[in-house]
Amino acid sequence: MNIGAGERYARAAVRVLVLVLALGQPALASEPLEGVININVASVEELTQLPGVGAVRARAIVALREDRGGFLAVEELADVDGIGAAMLAKLRPYIRLDGRTTAVR
Repeated sequence: MNIGAGERYARAAVRVLVLVLALGQPALASEPLEGVININVASVEELTQLPGVGAVRARAIVALREDRGGFLAVEELADVDGIGAAMLAKLRPYIRLDGRTTAVR
């Protein structure tokens, strides 16, 4: 089967889009998170365990944390793009400002 350049480009674009979407989603998002994550020391990988937090948002959380020298209140997460009151309410049971990260999926 001989396909043209336009179709090859479209197929490649779809593959890239699927990869980007897959990487931006939390791993095992359908499994409930047990435990807590200390957002003042958590890695990007650890933060992606939080409901609704993919790699991009996790990197934004880490960047904000580094800019501020740490979080003093959970509510500061609302300064991250895409985290509003509803999402903050979903995250609150799983996040801490100190102590060990104990989250397990």
